[in-house]
Amino acid sequence: MFTRIVKMSFQEDKVDQFLANFDKNKALIRGFSGCHQLKLLRDKTSPNVFFTYSIWESEEHLEAYRNSDLFKGVWANTKILFNDKPAAWSVDVLFES
Repeated sequence: MFTRIVKMSFQEDKVDQFLANFDKNKALIRGFSGCHQLKLLRDKTSPNVFFTYSIWESEEHLEAYRNSDLFKGVWANTKILFNDKPAAWSVDVLFES
């Protein structure tokens, strides 16, 4: 398993639109094969900056999601709201307490 973190920065007047789209799709994303956990985090100092934190069974499961109609629809409705380029990281847990 591994963790995927995506940082997204939105136009301030588009935050509610993003949150509505995320709320509409979060159960579908979480229910996608290989997704073990999904969190949406908000930056404490920049309320228009969000992070998704998801745990995936394998790279293949994440790629299957990224190639799915679900992802394509969610991403199409999300990327038009950005005010900066998103950034993503795939990371392995080395220590957890």
